[in-house]
Amino acid sequence: MTSVEEPARPGERIRDAARTRAEILDVATREFARAGFDGARVDEIAARTSTTKRMIYYYFGGKEQLFTAVLERAYGVIREAEQHLDVDHSDPVAAIRRLVEVTFDHHEQHPDFIRLVSIENIHEAHHIAGSEKLGKIGSPALDVIRRILASGRESGLFTADVDAVDLHAMISSFCFFRVSNRHTFGALFGRDLLDRAQRAHHRAMLGDMVIAYLTSERTAH
Repeated sequence: MTSVEEPARPGERIRDAARTRAEILDVATREFARAGFDGARVDEIAARTSTTKRMIYYYFGGKEQLFTAVLERAYGVIREAEQHLDVDHSDPVAAIRRLVEVTFDHHEQHPDFIRLVSIENIHEAHHIAGSEKLGKIGSPALDVIRRILASGRESGLFTADVDAVDLHAMISSFCFFRVSNRHTFGALFGRDLLDRAQRAHHRAMLGDMVIAYLTSERTAH
C-alpha cells in the first residue's frame, strides 16, 4: 500500500510562506548590513536560508525590492515601539524621557538597523523614496511626539515652541551617532561610546538635554 502525503491546507501554506519570508528577511538584514547593498549577493542570502534564489525572487521580485523590504521591516520595528508608548496618560516630562529611552535602547540593541540606514544614505534614500510604505512610516512617530509636546505646552511644563521634526532629529542623532561612530570616536578620543559603565550616564544625559531644551525660555530667531 502506497502512502500519499496529505497536501498542506491553505492556512498551513500561508504560515509556511510567512515563515519563509521572515527567514529570508532575517538573513538578508544581516547580509546587507555586513556587505552593503552593492556587496550583498542574493546567492549568498539563499545559501544561508532553507530556500532558493528562485524563491527569493518569487517572494520579493529582486535584490532592490528585497533591500526595500528589509528597510521597511527595520523601520517598522522602531515605529511600533514608539507607538506603544502610553503618552496620553503620562506626565509630559516622563513621557518624553521614556521616548528618549526607547529610542536609545532600540538603536543600541539593533546595530544592523544603524548600518542599514547608513547604507541607504549612501544611496541617497533611493529605496525609501520608492517605497509607499516607508513614505508613510514617519508620520506615526511624529504624531507621538506632537501629542507629548501639546500636552506639555497645555500643562505649562514645556515653555519652548519646538517643532516635532526638530525634536525627533535631536533625539535620533545622539542615539544614532553613539552606535554608528563608535569605532571612529574611540580611535580619536579613546572612549568607547558603548562602554557599559557609561550607558546609564549617556541615557540620562540625553533625557536631561531634551527636557532642558523643552523647558527653556528662548527668543525667537
